[in-house]
Amino acid sequence: MAQNNTLTTVDSTVDSAVNPYYENLPAYMTDVYGWAYVDPKKVFFLDHNWVVRILLFFNDQRLIHAYLDEVREGMRIWQVAHVYGDLVKRVAEKVGSQGIFHLTDITLVQTEHAKRKLADKPWCKVIHSDAANFTGEKNIDYDIICSFFLLHEVPENKKHQIVDHMLAKLPKGGKAVFIDYSNPTKWHPIRYILRIVNHLLEPFAHTLWKNEISHYASKAEQFIWKKKILFGGVYQCVIVTHKGWSE
Repeated sequence: MAQNNTLTTVDSTVDSAVNPYYENLPAYMTDVYGWAYVDPKKVFFLDHNWVVRILLFFNDQRLIHAYLDEVREGMRIWQVAHVYGDLVKRVAEKVGSQGIFHLTDITLVQTEHAKRKLADKPWCKVIHSDAANFTGEKNIDYDIICSFFLLHEVPENKKHQIVDHMLAKLPKGGKAVFIDYSNPTKWHPIRYILRIVNHLLEPFAHTLWKNEISHYASKAEQFIWKKKILFGGVYQCVIVTHKGWSE
């Protein structure tokens, strides 16, 4: 079956009385993150490298490279949500025209925004889909499936669904890459800043302080979990592969 490498079109035809960007979204997205990811005006204001750099306490390049270091030219990659800044463009460029870069996001405004970023790269495809039930495309097995700072933004049941679905889509020889917050060491001053931020803005993030990402996988024992701690435990990079598979 021939692969369709063109960017998808999302049908945004809705009743004029309804804001299409808020329609059919889960409550946690509109109630908690509407200001950051759903409102088009805020999206254009926040989607800059300098914003990402500040939010990640100037660790943005280190964290981006933890992902990029796993990427090779010609790979097939599924990234489960859009990310502000130039990350998606950098991953797409490293994969190159011989590879495939699929990007999904649950919000309409993010998919539209990502399409504009990747419009000059026909090997990329942006899909309006929930990461927990993205079906993928026939005859495509992904070399890398990456969640870059998504899990801390979703409720517990959604964490389980996303992790399980990512691993279910992971072929033998493929890698799942999770980059997210972790449990900062007690001496780290950022620990106490994040406590306040989590209380005010990130109500689903605190559980990553006490649970390993493997906790959210119903068949965790079938995989190898390699975890690297960054910036005094503020961040983690977890690489997951099937047991018994050697590169």
